[in-house]
Amino acid sequence: MPSAALQSVLDGRFAELLQFREKPAQPPLPSGIPDLDFPRGAVTEIYGPPSTGRTTLLLSALAQATAREEVCALIDVDDAFEPSSAAAAGVALNRLLWIRCGGHAERALKVTDLVVQGGGFGMVAMDLGNTPPETARRIPPASWFRFRHAVQNTNSVLLVLEQGPYARSCAALSLETSRQAVAWSGAANCSQLLRGMRLHIEQHKPRTQITFDFAS
Repeated sequence: MPSAALQSVLDGRFAELLQFREKPAQPPLPSGIPDLDFPRGAVTEIYGPPSTGRTTLLLSALAQATAREEVCALIDVDDAFEPSSAAAAGVALNRLLWIRCGGHAERALKVTDLVVQGGGFGMVAMDLGNTPPETARRIPPASWFRFRHAVQNTNSVLLVLEQGPYARSCAALSLETSRQAVAWSGAANCSQLLRGMRLHIEQHKPRTQITFDFAS
């Protein structure tokens, strides 16, 4: 039988090993819009109709991440990504892994799973923004739960662009985009040029009264 002193030492060591250790908080990734950050180790979904700022937010976040010398991955489901527009928005393309899926949503899900599981990315973005809603709605809930589980112990942001809130309960942050106003130059009923848009973001999860407005 061990002595009382030895037993005390052993008990202390086992207690230290078995005690609960809270996961340290990870600093969020700035989106480029004041007061709007994306949580790491979690799924963020941005959804809304076309031309409501989803891509603007994506490029802004990619620019923020690559400026911090983080490597990012973009799973481009419908080949909608334009490298020239991304570079103009400040994205360092040499730190971006661009994966084109040719419109195959199922392939995109498998690739996203592999990339998140592989680790090492500051942000992994899956762009379902141009995927038909009837196709996106068929993504099984198990896929979203798998993504949430895969990213939760990493330092990555998993950002999903959609037309509707498909990730639902698996998203830690849910943002809905909408278009408020469109500015044109030139005379009415004549040749006009688009000058910009006033866009609006409403945060649905976590449920708060926070809203954001920005120009594009």
